[in-house]
Amino acid sequence: MGSLPKTMRAQQYDARDNKLHLNDIPIPEPREHEILVKIACASLCHSDVMLFEPNDQGLILGKNPVTIGHEATGVVVSTGSGATASKFKKGDNVGFLCAVECCFECEQCRTVHNSYCATGKTKMQGFTLDGYFQEYAVVDARATMVLPEGLDVKTAAPLFCAGVTAFHGVQDCELKPGQWIGIIGCGGLGHLGVQYAKAMGYKVIGIDITDQALEEARNCGADHVFNSITDKDWQKKIVELTGGGVDAAVNFTASKRSYDDAPAIIRPGLGLLMVVGIPRQPLELNALDIALGRYRVKGSNNGTCYNMRPALEFSAKHNIKPHLTTYKLEELPKMVELMTAHKAQGRMGVVFD
Repeated sequence: MGSLPKTMRAQQYDARDNKLHLNDIPIPEPREHEILVKIACASLCHSDVMLFEPNDQGLILGKNPVTIGHEATGVVVSTGSGATASKFKKGDNVGFLCAVECCFECEQCRTVHNSYCATGKTKMQGFTLDGYFQEYAVVDARATMVLPEGLDVKTAAPLFCAGVTAFHGVQDCELKPGQWIGIIGCGGLGHLGVQYAKAMGYKVIGIDITDQALEEARNCGADHVFNSITDKDWQKKIVELTGGGVDAAVNFTASKRSYDDAPAIIRPGLGLLMVVGIPRQPLELNALDIALGRYRVKGSNNGTCYNMRPALEFSAKHNIKPHLTTYKLEELPKMVELMTAHKAQGRMGVVFD
């Protein structure tokens, strides 16, 4: 470990009191297939906040207390002795995904998601293992990449969850340039989704419940925006504006109501509802609508080592930038409060010295 200290600061969630605690914990050592990274930036995702909320969507807490955070970038400090880990060198600026202990080779890992690895051993850093709101972390070399030129290690952290998720949420709609896409939820994920959609040549409608988020959508290039709370005719207006409805609606929110409202703005017979955001409650879909082909429903893989690189390279090529408001590690509870109260704009992150 050289001149590294033996301990580090970490923001850890404790299920016993449902709170965060700033603890001193040992700095881990990388195993053969791992890399030790000094975290440069860790950003907050809504999935992190779900730890504090009751939910029935399969979110599982592992060790307790656990360092939260699954979205980060950093600088390589040391590597394990394995062939993949050895490809990285000290000082590399890297980003990584949080799935570990999986094989990365089975059909599920390669084409579905690491969560469904055939070994059944997958764990998620930030939930079942310590995550990234700490000064150092070990990450799996197989789920790590050197940042493309043009991406800053202290601002690119949101791209390694929100970015990959938003990119594939939009790309997997398989639209053609000039078609209409509705971005439902223009916050941490959606403001990136707007940028990706514009870069792909789509006509973009931003939909949210706060004017702050809609202003962000406009700044990111949205052609039109609608507040679904204050504008009672927003669905009718979108159908009229698009000549029948959007070709795809990508829902980045954790709101069940937003899913209930989405079919009314989708072009009948051709349109797609893309499921990305995860509400606390299960979704309710009208079986007759699906059976008769009123609209299609699809999900988008939110990030594996096999699809993160295209998202990051596209981001660098098209200058896709997350709106990142930065905080100190001890301010993470404040960040959680802001996200819970829907007062955050873009993404919030801790930047480490």
